[in-house]
Amino acid sequence: PGMSVRARLSVTLCLCLVWLNEHGGAEHAATVTHPLPVAFSDLLPHFLVEPDDVYIVKNKPVTLTCRSTPATQIYFKCNGEWVHQDDHLIERTVDPATGLPIMQVKIDISRQQVEKIFGLEDYWCQCVAWSTTGTQKSQKAYVRIAYLRKNFEEEPLGKEVALDQEVLLRCHPPEGVPTAEVEWMRNEEVLDPKTDPNFFITADHNLIIKQARLADTGNYTCVAKNIVARRKSSSAAVIVFVNGGWSTWATWSACSAVCGRGWQKRSRSCTNPTPLNGGTSCEGQSVQKSACTATCPVDGGWSEWSKWSACGADCTMWRSRECTQPTPGTGGKDCQGVDLQSLNCTSEQCPQSEYRSLRSYDVALYVGMVAVALCLTLLLIVVVLVYRRKKEGLDADVADSSILTTGFQPMGIKPTKPENSHLLTIQPDLTTTTTSYQGTLRSRHDVASKFSMGNGPLLEPLPNSSHTLHNGKLPADPNDFMNRLATQTYFKTLPRDSANTSYGTFNFLGGRLTLSNTGISLLIPPEAIPRGKIYEIYLTVQSKEDLRLPLAGCQTLLSPIVSCGPPGVMLTRPVILSMDHCSDAVPENWAIQLKKQSYEGTWEDVLQMGEECASDPYYCQLEAETCRVFTEQLGRFGLVGESLSMAAAKRLKLVVFAPTYCTTLEYSIRVYCMDDTQDVLKEVMQMEKQLGGRLIDEPRVLLFKDSYHNLRLSIHDLPQALWRSKLLAGYQEIPFYHIWSGSQRSLHCTFTLERLSLSTCELTGQLCVWQLEGEGQSFSLDFNIAKVARSRHSHRLCSSTPALAGPSAFQIPYLVRQKICSSLDTPCPNGADWRLLAQRLKLERHLSFFASRASPTSVILDLWEAQHFHSGNLNQLAAVMAEIGKQEAMIFLVSDGEC
Repeated sequence: PGMSVRARLSVTLCLCLVWLNEHGGAEHAATVTHPLPVAFSDLLPHFLVEPDDVYIVKNKPVTLTCRSTPATQIYFKCNGEWVHQDDHLIERTVDPATGLPIMQVKIDISRQQVEKIFGLEDYWCQCVAWSTTGTQKSQKAYVRIAYLRKNFEEEPLGKEVALDQEVLLRCHPPEGVPTAEVEWMRNEEVLDPKTDPNFFITADHNLIIKQARLADTGNYTCVAKNIVARRKSSSAAVIVFVNGGWSTWATWSACSAVCGRGWQKRSRSCTNPTPLNGGTSCEGQSVQKSACTATCPVDGGWSEWSKWSACGADCTMWRSRECTQPTPGTGGKDCQGVDLQSLNCTSEQCPQSEYRSLRSYDVALYVGMVAVALCLTLLLIVVVLVYRRKKEGLDADVADSSILTTGFQPMGIKPTKPENSHLLTIQPDLTTTTTSYQGTLRSRHDVASKFSMGNGPLLEPLPNSSHTLHNGKLPADPNDFMNRLATQTYFKTLPRDSANTSYGTFNFLGGRLTLSNTGISLLIPPEAIPRGKIYEIYLTVQSKEDLRLPLAGCQTLLSPIVSCGPPGVMLTRPVILSMDHCSDAVPENWAIQLKKQSYEGTWEDVLQMGEECASDPYYCQLEAETCRVFTEQLGRFGLVGESLSMAAAKRLKLVVFAPTYCTTLEYSIRVYCMDDTQDVLKEVMQMEKQLGGRLIDEPRVLLFKDSYHNLRLSIHDLPQALWRSKLLAGYQEIPFYHIWSGSQRSLHCTFTLERLSLSTCELTGQLCVWQLEGEGQSFSLDFNIAKVARSRHSHRLCSSTPALAGPSAFQIPYLVRQKICSSLDTPCPNGADWRLLAQRLKLERHLSFFASRASPTSVILDLWEAQHFHSGNLNQLAAVMAEIGKQEAMIFLVSDGEC
């Protein structure tokens, strides 16, 4: 009765906490174990750190943290329910400044916890702290699963705009949590509106180009990204065109007529500005003509000669004429000839004629005497010089005559030629070896052998150790080939058994390597190997245990690991490597990469599906069950996929085996769950053949989703009076990661059954295989265990030729192929060229890749050969050619001799 109201409340709260602790009503609350100092006993707790909103990225859990003082207890409540005490990580400290107790608590939230209430409401957690005075609640922290869809809700569209026009490119990014940020790229370079104010990005992520410039022409891409992924839209081509404008008129030209009526012209050009990027040309005439009249030219004419002048003191008289009849004009010619003539007058008209005659005679005499003296002097000088040179030549040593004939040989002397030396100048005729690839090819270590220059043929016959190709087939010599591979350090991991390896020797005619019953092949197109080169090429499948790929996150191996080589050989065009894959072939669910191992042993990403660049040395076509890799570099390859959502699924092959016969009470059934690729099935079939097992039923396909759930297997409906299971549990499970990684070998479960009597031979029941919370498959068990005969479900492994070289490796004859390429490679205005062929063969998605090649048609035919080696129909291909409208459809009827 004498207590204050605050004291009564404190006592009541303590009693309540004690009662809750003893009776379990709030199993996460407890009595106060660390009483507060008396001075602070009436303080309510306040939060130093409150939990914030977080996102779960893929399958990584998140941590929520909360800190409060003064606090005696602190716990989390998520979606209105207390989190179990064992899931808390609590730390207790004391504030050195105030002496108050500080409590910090952490909890981890996993993706599975959030998914349980997905679609009902947001998952939230709240922190609650106690003190002796009361409780406080922190803010709510929302935990969301982060994701980013692959498909854009709206992608930008290409446009053609005039110069200085405004451009609007729309983009609605994919749905995602947290909301994706958007940026724009032009020709793979990020646009920054701060540095270029001509660009503006609106609040709803659209891009505005205020005034289109020529430099703004390019491919624009909208990029959405958040903490999970980064998505790129399809590129939108923006072409800024310029309409042409006329320049000013040039000056008029000269009149075309030299005399009389003619015409003159002036011109202008469409260069102000010049039309660009498809802009319209100038309208109107570029040349103007006008009539003109030219004054005719007047050639000059001489007037009559004047009378002779009187004889002058120099005994000369003159006369003249003028070019005035008519005077030359308008470009006329001047008068030809002299306008002044002179004439000597030595008759009686010239009084000094005798005196001048004597003077002329004296001058001539003097000139003759001087000339004779000069000639005598020159003759004397020449005689002296010759005499002195001869005297010096007699006193000197005799010179070597070879100096005068250095570098010359007498024309009658020729070096002797060796016998049959004309063979050195004969070029070998290689045309006979280009149309047929049959006979013998020298192996690489025989190339350095010398030619024989005797009386026999120009080339020696090849030694017996060389590889022989007859009708395009290679003899198997696996021991020699594997021994040579073992000497190379890079190929230490190659399998030693020849069953997993195929090899052959090829030249420019190409060929094919195949691994039987694996779905793995290597197509070497014609002209892929340079003319004059001969390569020994191998193809092998690697063991997944011997060579593990480094996988991270949600990545999984989708294909076998295949090696082809030797690496470093020079190829002039891509070869095609075909191998199976086990993805569900839904591009929206996967980010698929092609990986290649470097010489150092590290794995590199060389290609991202959907982001191929035509100029890259690698290209890939992903079909429903097969991947075809175009590569110009041989090496070791593997296909790795990363799931983008839990809808992504791998195809599993489910196969059931049992002993062929049984003489004991126990009977075992083995269920294999493996990737749906032919190489794995071949391995299991060979292993079961050694174990003496038989196939119970046809293999089934199961889609195994990226949902983190294990694969469960169980047997039901066994006759209880005849059979019983020796398993302690009702089912078996294979862990999710063992299947998803794709690196486990021959995953299977064994069900051991026991028959109650040796006379029981019939086994009936139901075998079920399913993924938790997913679809499944069931097998009906109904067979006789004592029957030794082969099962009705025989799954034989068929053999095929591992290596084919030359024309026999292709369905399309070499001559026919050349005719098709020459017909379709040239662009046709109506589109009846290689583009229509790709469309008819449903390969139009790869037009940019085909266009980047020197002969697009040959690459299309290479892909057709790789796809239809066993099932190809030349008549169907001929029908496609006929649809295109090419007469080359009839060339399939040529005879083998012509090809």
